[in-house]
Amino acid sequence: MFAKGLQGWHIIVLVLVVLVLWGAPKLPGFAKSLGQSMRIFRKEMKQLGDERAEDKKQGSEKEQPKDE
Repeated sequence: MFAKGLQGWHIIVLVLVVLVLWGAPKLPGFAKSLGQSMRIFRKEMKQLGDERAEDKKQGSEKEQPKDE
């Protein structure tokens, strides 16, 4: 498939060189958008965990028999 002597690490080096040469101006914008996406993801995961905890709490309150 590849020329003789062209190994996996050669491909990685070539991709990094291409990224640095042609993608360098876009890297800060990419990093910023990635950071914002991770922040949103963490916020949503925390909110989901809080909702699950609240649902469990409400479910356990309904299951407990009332003293009559």
